[in-house]
Amino acid sequence: MMTRYRTVDLLVTVLIGAAFGVAFLGYGQLYTLIGPLTAAFKPAEGLLAGIWFLPAVLAALLVRKPGAALLAEMVAAVLSMLLGSQWGWGTAVSGLMQGGGVELAFLLTRYRRFTLPVAVLGGVLSALLEWGWEKVAYYQEMSWAYSGTMLAFFLLSGAVLAGGLGWAASRALIATGAVDSLASGREAARAVEA
Repeated sequence: MMTRYRTVDLLVTVLIGAAFGVAFLGYGQLYTLIGPLTAAFKPAEGLLAGIWFLPAVLAALLVRKPGAALLAEMVAAVLSMLLGSQWGWGTAVSGLMQGGGVELAFLLTRYRRFTLPVAVLGGVLSALLEWGWEKVAYYQEMSWAYSGTMLAFFLLSGAVLAGGLGWAASRALIATGAVDSLASGREAARAVEA
């Protein structure tokens, strides 16, 4: 597989990250709005976590180059941080954990399989790394029972909201022909011709 980035690969990766970086400001406010609801059972916040991993999954599935997941997630995180994310510099660390988890899933296939199970694994690995970071940074005082429940919610959310939703979104974008210049679009075109 060709790993050299073309300009279009970089542009799409950065655009995915930038779009999500702006969207994340609004999504972050959701945490503030539901604060009173989750105050009684903080681990429930884990059910929302998977949305944060979406830029990495989407970039990996569409661009199909080593580093695309990490770059898209870091652009989203840093832009969100610069625009005033309530988590400050911790947002960049989260981007590293989340993008790194997705990157690891595709690395395990040597960037040769861009399937739903690999996307789900990416969401799960992101969830695991992000949960570890948040346990240390934000939830040191949380009991291990609550932390374990939060981890389960993180993993579920990573699998469904990042892996499943990311896969569905990538399929929808490929079907429009909007990404025909990317590896994912070219593969889809070859499959139609065959």
